[in-house]
Amino acid sequence: MTGLHALTDGAATGTGDRSRPRAALPALCATQITSWGIVYYAFPVLNPEITSQTGWSAGTTTAAFSLALVVSALAGIRVGRVLDRRGPRLVMTAGSVLGALSLVIVAAAPRPGVFFAGWMLAGLAMASTFYQPAFAALTRWWAPDHIRALTIVTLAGGLASTVFAPLTALLTDHFSWRTTYLLLAAVLAAVTIPAHALALRGPWPRAPRPSTSPGGSAAAVARSRTFRLLAAALTLSSFAMYAVVVALVPLLLDRGCSTTQAAWALGLGGAGQTLGRTLYATLARRVGTTARTVTLPTLGGVTTAAFAIVPGPYALLVALSIAAGTVRGNLTLLQATAVTDRWGTSHYGRLSGLLTAPATAAAALAPFAGAALAAAFGGYPHPFASLALVSVLAALVATATTPPRPGHRDRSGADGDGPGTTLAAGL
Repeated sequence: MTGLHALTDGAATGTGDRSRPRAALPALCATQITSWGIVYYAFPVLNPEITSQTGWSAGTTTAAFSLALVVSALAGIRVGRVLDRRGPRLVMTAGSVLGALSLVIVAAAPRPGVFFAGWMLAGLAMASTFYQPAFAALTRWWAPDHIRALTIVTLAGGLASTVFAPLTALLTDHFSWRTTYLLLAAVLAAVTIPAHALALRGPWPRAPRPSTSPGGSAAAVARSRTFRLLAAALTLSSFAMYAVVVALVPLLLDRGCSTTQAAWALGLGGAGQTLGRTLYATLARRVGTTARTVTLPTLGGVTTAAFAIVPGPYALLVALSIAAGTVRGNLTLLQATAVTDRWGTSHYGRLSGLLTAPATAAAALAPFAGAALAAAFGGYPHPFASLALVSVLAALVATATTPPRPGHRDRSGADGDGPGTTLAAGL
């Protein structure tokens, strides 16, 4: 904790901006752990109990959860626009209220239709409280030292499953899944509503003034070939990454591991993810924007292919899981900085929402796609090989994501903007 306080103090004073709310960074660390842990990670732990006690199929309950991710992807576009204009306080506080209410509806659902409605509301809460609005807040308040602030928050977010998966399992040992969700909803409300309402009260800085021609507007950037290819690369990479996470335990079971061994391997992969996030700032200083966008999906493809061909021993599979987690940790921050590295901080929320929407939708579909591939191939090694090819394709697409030089018009007709360039108008 001392190290974390040192990091947050350093990030809070990095630019000397007195208008920056000093409580925002530690508050967002706490709320990301809580929001992700309760709204996202509690479901995989509770789902077996849900299906057992209700008689609903696992496909039905998982579809409801995936629908929440799709809603989050679509709502994130509108949320990004509001963030750019008003800042994070109203958005994230309202999202916390919606999150607690959605879990109450889920807990009380007498039939699948109400269960689906609760998760659709949870999707709106995800769009308003997860990484995207937190990244938008830190990018505007902490620029140009935002990478350090983003790293700190994602390091905290990486602890969500570590804290709340065991807590959720402990609660289910004593209560029904419905009571467990009600208790978690109370914790979510108690932690995140006051934290967002009170800690995000600082003045919202104006968007930087444009430094290039008016053609470099947010609308023009979103229509540009570079932006579309970047979205495609991140979508392909996210699809492969989340499919691998969901399919890793079944693969390891096929390799002869016990359930406990497979769970430990997955958990240590999460530790690798945290390690990867601590390394991203150094990577960003030493490796160019496009090179990072190509290299990280490539490394993801290498680790995924290794899972497809390496049968063991167990220690080697654990090492591969840690390596894959390290890559995933960097990919999270790569997505968080993709807009600012190319087009600056102006309209970050709007462009980030557009950029992450297809990636979030792909993450929602990935579990079903992975299971379908495994069924088609009769096992998981071939699906992992296919997912490795998806990552390589993402890397190939990423080679074309360098923005045109200022004043140069790309194929969409939009003026090029280099890193740090701001945007004049909105969508």
